[in-house]
Amino acid sequence: MSIQWQGVFPAVTTKLNPDFSLDLNALRQGLERLIANGVGGVVMMGMVGENAQLSPDEKLTVLRTAVETVRGRVPVISGVAETGTARAAAFAQEAATIGVNGLMVFPGLTYKSDNRETVAFYRTVAQASPLPILLYNNPRGYGVDLTPDVVAELLEEPTIVAIKEESYDTTRVTDLITRFGDRLAVVCGVDDLVLESAALGVTAWVSGMANAVPKASVDLLRLAAEGDFVRARKLYAALTPLFHLDTVVKLVQHIKLAEHLITGSAETVKPPRLDLAGAERERTIAITKQTLADLSALGY
Repeated sequence: MSIQWQGVFPAVTTKLNPDFSLDLNALRQGLERLIANGVGGVVMMGMVGENAQLSPDEKLTVLRTAVETVRGRVPVISGVAETGTARAAAFAQEAATIGVNGLMVFPGLTYKSDNRETVAFYRTVAQASPLPILLYNNPRGYGVDLTPDVVAELLEEPTIVAIKEESYDTTRVTDLITRFGDRLAVVCGVDDLVLESAALGVTAWVSGMANAVPKASVDLLRLAAEGDFVRARKLYAALTPLFHLDTVVKLVQHIKLAEHLITGSAETVKPPRLDLAGAERERTIAITKQTLADLSALGY
């Protein structure tokens, strides 16, 4: 399946049982809900999917379950988050055999590579698999910045076709689009910058909070793509307090709690993460409930 970089691609939460094992039935149900609400694709095991906390076998089980559940209705993209180049390349190869449609490749975890090392890492992973690659640029989270100059080198690899831009700098969006045009799809990676990014020409969005509010998220990006910014701004105003929770360290906990309140799915996260507690948890509950009320006033 060819990936059209348009629409909302939720970074899907990995559903867990109370003992932290995979809840595959809940995972399937979550995927069906996202597809029913019009998402453009699904990203399995991004940061929101707790990739780094899953065992190798669990990662492959998540991918197989996603491919079997989605059945080609939308593209399935797998996160590749490993500490070493060889491991990342091997995982990229195995993901291709499972039948996913693309890869979202993190920089090598735990080590802040320089530009030469970063280029070598991504080249090796790209050459290990035929799948199209979405680069993951999150310098705040991982200390590695895929600047336009670095991206220019990486685009010598034909399978590198898109970038999840999460530098929190909207001028970077314009710079990438201007410099690379149709050669590189620029994908929004920050929930509370999606309308700004869409105004600059972005047509795809990897979203965390779309797990909780998929229909409103899909409509938001569609309105922006259609140029209906009056309606888009009203919807964005309702969603932004919830979207802010996608940009903090405990984003996984906030997203899973919001999803729990809306769908009933478990909010369980894998240690070292712990479920939210106390005032922190109550604040997220209050924001989620207010968002639902504001969406209801808009007809959702």
